[in-house]
Amino acid sequence: MDLLDSILNSMDAPPATNEQQKTLIKKQREMMERMQNKQKEELLRFRKYVEERMGRFAKDDRTCIEFQPLDKVHRSVIHEIAENGGFIAMSFGREDEDRHSVVYKKEHPPSEDEVTARRNGEGWNKDIAKEYSERRRERLAQEQSEKQTANSSAEPGCSSSAAQSSSIEGAEVKPTSNYKAKYAHLIGESAALQAARKTETNQSYGFVPSKNKKDMRSIEQTLADIQAKKRLKLQQQQQEREQEQQDCLTTTTAEQTADDEQQ
Repeated sequence: MDLLDSILNSMDAPPATNEQQKTLIKKQREMMERMQNKQKEELLRFRKYVEERMGRFAKDDRTCIEFQPLDKVHRSVIHEIAENGGFIAMSFGREDEDRHSVVYKKEHPPSEDEVTARRNGEGWNKDIAKEYSERRRERLAQEQSEKQTANSSAEPGCSSSAAQSSSIEGAEVKPTSNYKAKYAHLIGESAALQAARKTETNQSYGFVPSKNKKDMRSIEQTLADIQAKKRLKLQQQQQEREQEQQDCLTTTTAEQTADDEQQ
C-alpha cells in the first residue's frame, strides 16, 4: 500500500483549465451548434424547394427534370422525396465533380440508351438519342450476321457427330475385364458372387409419394381441425374430472354406510 501511495504522489496532477481555456471551449461549442443549426435550416429550405419543384413536375407534361450537381446529402433528399412522390430518381456523373440527380415519371422511365449516355457523361437530347438508336441497329445486325455464320459453320459438324452417336448407341458395350476374376484373390469366389449380384430395394420400408406427404387442407380446414381437437381434449378432461368426483362420492357414501352398519 505504501508503494502505491508513493507512485500516486509522484505522479503529476492533470493540468487545470483556466478561465481563458474554458471560454475558448465554450465559444467553439457554440460555433459548432450554430453551424449545425444553419445546416439544418438550409436542408429544410432545400427540401421545400425540391417538394415544390416536383409538385409542378407532376402536373406538367415533362417526362423528367434534372437537378444541378449536388453533394451526397442533398441528393439523398431528392431521392427520398421522389420515392415518396411516386417518381424514379437516378444519379449520374462523378462524385465531387458533376454528379447530379435526374427524376423521371414512372410512366416515362429512362431507356437503356439514355441511361448509358448519361453514365458516359454525354447527356441526353434528340441528336444523342438518334445516334444511340443507329448504334443499336448496327450492333443488332452485326450480332445476327455472326449468329447466322456460326450456325452455318456448325451444321456439318453436327451431322457427323449425330452419326457417330447413333453408331455408338447401336454397338453393344462389353466390359474389358471380368470383375469376379479380377478381385477373386481379395474377396473370394462366393463373396465375389454376392457382391456382384443385383441389389434390390427393401420393399418393407416402402416409398411414400411426395404428394401424400403434403397437407392438402386449406387454412380454414386446418384451423377447424385444431379447434375440434382442443374441444375434444377439453371434453375428455371434463369427463375425467366428473368420473373422479363420482368415484370420490361413491367411496365416501360407501364409507358412511359401513360406519352406520358398525354403529
